[in-house]
Amino acid sequence: MSHSGDAFSRRNFLGASAVAWLPIGALLPGEGAGDPPPAFPAGVDLYRQSYRNWAGEIHTDDLWTCAPRTPEDVVLLANWAHGQGFTLRPRGFRHGWSPLTVTAGTTGADRVVLVDTTRHLTAMTSLPGAVRTQTGASMDDLLAFLEDAGLGVTNTPAPGDLTVGGVLAINGHGTSVPAVGETRPPGHTYGSLSNLIISLTAVVWDGAAYRLRTFQRDEPECAALLTHVGRAFLTEVTLRVGANQNLRCVSRVDIPVSELFAPPGSGATRTFASFLDQSGRVEAIWFAFTDRPWLKTWSVAPTKPLTSRHVVTPYNYLFSDNVPKPVSDLADLLITGAWALTPTFGQLQYTTAATGLTATLTADLWGASKNLLLYVRPTTLRETANGYAVLTSRAEVQRVVSDFAAFYQDLLASYQSRGLFPVTGQVEIRVGGLDDPAHVGVAGARKPALSAVRPRADHPEWDVAVWFDVLTFPTAPGAAAFYRELEQFFFTHYTGAYAATRAEWSKGWAYTDQAAWADHTVLTSTVPDSYRQGPDPSWDAALAALDAHDPHRVFSNPFLDVLLP
Repeated sequence: MSHSGDAFSRRNFLGASAVAWLPIGALLPGEGAGDPPPAFPAGVDLYRQSYRNWAGEIHTDDLWTCAPRTPEDVVLLANWAHGQGFTLRPRGFRHGWSPLTVTAGTTGADRVVLVDTTRHLTAMTSLPGAVRTQTGASMDDLLAFLEDAGLGVTNTPAPGDLTVGGVLAINGHGTSVPAVGETRPPGHTYGSLSNLIISLTAVVWDGAAYRLRTFQRDEPECAALLTHVGRAFLTEVTLRVGANQNLRCVSRVDIPVSELFAPPGSGATRTFASFLDQSGRVEAIWFAFTDRPWLKTWSVAPTKPLTSRHVVTPYNYLFSDNVPKPVSDLADLLITGAWALTPTFGQLQYTTAATGLTATLTADLWGASKNLLLYVRPTTLRETANGYAVLTSRAEVQRVVSDFAAFYQDLLASYQSRGLFPVTGQVEIRVGGLDDPAHVGVAGARKPALSAVRPRADHPEWDVAVWFDVLTFPTAPGAAAFYRELEQFFFTHYTGAYAATRAEWSKGWAYTDQAAWADHTVLTSTVPDSYRQGPDPSWDAALAALDAHDPHRVFSNPFLDVLLP
C-alpha cells in the first residue's frame, strides 16, 4: 500500500490473461543471470523465476526455483540447504496475500530457493472414508477426484487454484455451520480443512539430518504441523472425507444493510443470523458505498428444487470471474488516480452482480457440492484483503456483524469526508465452525495449535467464527490507515465473554498507517496472545515444536523469523 503505482498496473488487477498463471519470469536454461546455488542436487530441475503474489504487493526479481519429483527429493533439498546455508520456500499457485512464502524485495542474491510443488507432487489415492494426497495437488483437482469417488467436503475455500499444502498451512476455510435441525454427516467438519487431517508426512530434523516422518493426528507433535503458517514442509496428508452432498445456492440482492445487519432485538426479520439458521451456509458481499449486499445462501438439498438450475461444473458466476469491460474501464480510471469515482465503482459492481445473476440464470443453482463451493477464478479482480476470524457463540452472530457494519460505515464516511476512498472493493462476511477434533474420527485427535479457529477451552459456548475480509486496490489512498483502524476495532471490540479475534493467516493484518504485516506490537504480542488465552494456550508450545522439527530454520523467511521466532 506504500508502493508506487508502477508496481500495480491494470494487468495486475485484472487477471484475465491466461499467462497470469504460467511460470511468470521463468527463463530457459542458460538464460538466468547469476551463478546457480553451489552444489545443487543433481536431477532436480532448477531454473529462475520471478514471484508475484495475488495482488502484486509482494513481487521479486528472478529467484532460483526448483521442481522436486518426489518427497525424497525434498529431503535431499533440505539437507543440501542446511549444508549450504540456504532456505527453501514451498511455492504453489501464489493465490495469497501475506508474506509467508517470500517477503517483498527478495532478490536473487538472497540465499533462498523456491520449491514448486505443483509440477510433480500431485498424486492422490482414495482410501475408505479418506483420501491421501500430495501437497502440490490443487484444490480443483482434489475436489474433482473426490467427486468422482462420491465423496466431498463441507467447508472449502472458494478458489480452486490453491495447493492442498498451502490451504492446510493457513487453515483454509469456507463458510458453513449446521442449519437448525441439521446433523453433521460422518467424515465432514464445519471447521477448517486442517481439521480433516488424519495423518501427515513432513520433512523434519532427526538430530543428524532432515528426513521424512509421518505424524498421526493423536500425536502431540502433530498439533503444530496441522496449521504451520509456512514454518514446515509437508509432502503428503491423509484427509478424512465423507459422502458427497448436493447443495442449493440461492443469491439475492434486495435486502438493505439496515435489515441484514440490524442490531439484535430490532424486530428485523431478514437478518444475517436468520439466514444462517435456515441454511447454515451464508456469504454476504457488500460493495463499497452501496446499501444492498449480494447475499448467497447454500443449503443441503438431496434432490433438485423445482426452480433451481442444475450445474455440473464450478465457477458459474461469469460476470464476476470475467471482469466486464465497464468495470475494467472504471477500475483503470481509479488506479490511475480518479479515486473520487470509487462510490460509482461500488455501485457499478453491485449492478453488475444484480443484473448478471438474472442474465446468466445463476440466482438459484443446484448440484454436487464442488460445483457450488468453487466460484472464484484467477480472472477475477485482483485486490488486496485484510482478514480476521471473530470467535463467538452462534447466539451472538447477529451482534457481531451488526457491530462491525455500524463501525465500518462510520469509518468509511469519515474517510470520504476527507476526500479519501480507501475501500474500492467489498466487505465479505462468512461464518464457519471451529476445529473440533472429534470431527476427524481419530481417538485422541489433537487440535490444530495455530489454527485461527482453534476452540477456546475457557469459552465452550463459542462454537462459530465470523470471518471478515475487506478488499481494495492496494494503491487506494489511505487504505493502510483505514485497515489499521479496522484492525484496532477487531482486537479491542470483540473481547471478554462476548467474542475474540484472531488474524487470518493468508490475508492482511498487523497494519501500520503505511503497510500491512509491519506493526511490531501486533506481530510479536497481539497475534501471539490470541493463542495464549484460557487453560490450554498453544502458541509457545507450537513454536517450540516447529523449532524442534526445523532447528536450522531451513523452512523460514525474514517475516516468519519475526512472527514465529
